[in-house]
Amino acid sequence: MDDQAPHDSTPIFQRIKDYLLAEIAAGTWKEGDVIPSEQALVKQFGVSRMTVNRAVRELTSEQVLTRRQGSGTYVAQQKYQATLLEIKSIADEIRARGHAHRSSLQQLERVKASDLMAKQFELPAGHPLFHSVIVHFENGVPIQVEDRWASPLCAPDYMEQDFASITPNEYLMKAAPLQGATYSVEALAAPRDIAEMLAIDTRQACLVLKRQTRSGGLIASIATMWHPGHRYQFAGSFSQ
Repeated sequence: MDDQAPHDSTPIFQRIKDYLLAEIAAGTWKEGDVIPSEQALVKQFGVSRMTVNRAVRELTSEQVLTRRQGSGTYVAQQKYQATLLEIKSIADEIRARGHAHRSSLQQLERVKASDLMAKQFELPAGHPLFHSVIVHFENGVPIQVEDRWASPLCAPDYMEQDFASITPNEYLMKAAPLQGATYSVEALAAPRDIAEMLAIDTRQACLVLKRQTRSGGLIASIATMWHPGHRYQFAGSFSQ
């Protein structure tokens, strides 16, 4: 068999990869769908089993596909990515991937700070704080529960925002220009309410980003962001 297509310098295994990627992008096969068997691809492209195997193997290593012993090869769940070194709106990150963002406001309230929250905000106990819980979706899939506390000293109009059209981050970046931030990331089991909002099992681990931002010498907000670990990852780079 000729594994190099005539009049085309692209290796045939790469053409098979490109074909599979194009079909996935077009929605022919969605996450969790089985793709044609290697034998079917051998017949379709008229190439050796080794060539098809290489294309499938590379897409598997790139986490586009996943193999299940004795069952077949399936489209893998996509790992959505967020940056750690820049504070961006999740809506912007999703749109940058060419995907659709929407959000669902679960809770919005004005409360008196508990002793613990007051200490974290460096405010007296009982000082008013704003609290919101929002679920963010990427192409209809829930990928983040944002549990955020905001200080009225930095974000006085927080309660008046339409969080279906603007994210808390987008509002805060205008109302309380970023002076600095601290964050931590850990893996935690999802509490029942978080699991329900993310449509996952309570036994599944979440990547949890906790972030505190400062503005004008004050703590502006404290957010805990829950992400399903099987479909999310954080990434970042640094250079001098």
